[in-house]
Amino acid sequence: MKIEFYKAESSGNDFIILDNTSGTYSRINFSKIFREICERKRAVGADGVLLLEKDSPADFIMRIFNSDGGEVEMCGNGARCCAYYHFIKTGSRKMRFTTKAGIMEASASKSGMVKLGMPPPSGTSLDMLLKIGTDPISVSYINTGVPHAVIETDRIGSLDVEGIGRTLRHHREFAPEGTNVDFAEVTGPSEVKMRTYERGVEGETLACGTGAVACAVITALKGKTSPPVNIKTRGGEILKVHFKMTDSEDLLSRVYDVKLEGRVRVVFKGEMEI
Repeated sequence: MKIEFYKAESSGNDFIILDNTSGTYSRINFSKIFREICERKRAVGADGVLLLEKDSPADFIMRIFNSDGGEVEMCGNGARCCAYYHFIKTGSRKMRFTTKAGIMEASASKSGMVKLGMPPPSGTSLDMLLKIGTDPISVSYINTGVPHAVIETDRIGSLDVEGIGRTLRHHREFAPEGTNVDFAEVTGPSEVKMRTYERGVEGETLACGTGAVACAVITALKGKTSPPVNIKTRGGEILKVHFKMTDSEDLLSRVYDVKLEGRVRVVFKGEMEI
């Protein structure tokens, strides 16, 4: 059969958007097919697939599949791409949609700027010492819809992101699901450079929305940045992370009202035979 799709990107994260709100593609083995069409050079190529399904009372359901075919709970940049697609399709600037991480709200504009309400961070832990090889490394952990391990550095350009990221992604501390791994370099009172090794993609990506939120929140909790925090991604674009903070000693309740803002671009519309 033939499937129609859109290709979209945000900050260098690229996604295939498949609209299944009519139920046309319900008999497809999604994991197998999505793994195949995400393969670069042999197919469309993407970091993942965003599958839209019918929902009520929300506007739609968003399901997220990484390029390895595995379904995950949340993807910040992917969710913003879905929101912009819905805006193009319906003309509605504001929307609510269902994900495995909960109900999301977003607003979109003609310029491609999309602001997404994120789930409250959970599971936060600062400065854990984990053994990597023979040396311990300081790692902070936070779940921003999906798990993230954050490492602060002052030499982000020369780090072995693939090597360290792969090791931490499978570290026993984060078993059995594993974690995404972010590297953050604070460059100003509200500015951070980041690089990310993404679980499921199994390599470095040009950006990560939930990772940008993780880096912004962790550095703010450690008193090194103040919101809103501008995150410069590996792809060169800026993601802005908005949030509010209290003076609570409890890390779980100190950060709230988190929003991720950045530009989305629809690259092309296509058709593929599967």
